[in-house]
Amino acid sequence: MTQKKKVGRPRSFDVDAALVAATHVFWEKGYDGASMKDLTEAMGINSPSLYSVFGDKKSLYIKAIERYLANDSCAPMDAFESEDNIEKAVRAFMEAVLEYATQQPEGLRGCFMANCVSTTVGTVGGTKELLQEAILSADERLAARFDVEKEKGHLPENFPSKERARLMFDLRQGLVLRARAGISRESMEADLDIRVCLILQTVAS
Repeated sequence: MTQKKKVGRPRSFDVDAALVAATHVFWEKGYDGASMKDLTEAMGINSPSLYSVFGDKKSLYIKAIERYLANDSCAPMDAFESEDNIEKAVRAFMEAVLEYATQQPEGLRGCFMANCVSTTVGTVGGTKELLQEAILSADERLAARFDVEKEKGHLPENFPSKERARLMFDLRQGLVLRARAGISRESMEADLDIRVCLILQTVAS
């Protein structure tokens, strides 16, 4: 007589929603500051369920990072890619950075990768590789838009797409840092035109 395989009880929670909740806890409290109690309460699950589905705290953290990289839409990048005019696109990118750096709840401002994940490189295995992947992916995505504009003739052929993509990314992180330091949005907005000019400045042939 063939014994029927026991069917486990179905999960009573949304795994993706639980990962989002965990991400917010790590983002707000940091990896070391996020206790298992903080995580289970935010995720709406008990400790056995957390360990059963996600593993230990480190495994949960890595899964949260992977989910963030795979699923979260980046408002500045979306603004950059959706605006037809390249000058307006660069400005829209910067304005979106200021929006998420100043208008989100205090602990969730800016970028999860920069604000939280970067602080665990060297202490939590696997985060360095994921952070590098995120940075290089952003560089490539920004540069690709510049390359399209070069093909259309809107930017000169010798425009350094990769270099300006990296500059644009680094300027974004600088704005986020300034916002976290409490520097006013108005003062940062006053410099946006200069930043746009720096990014789009043509290179002498």
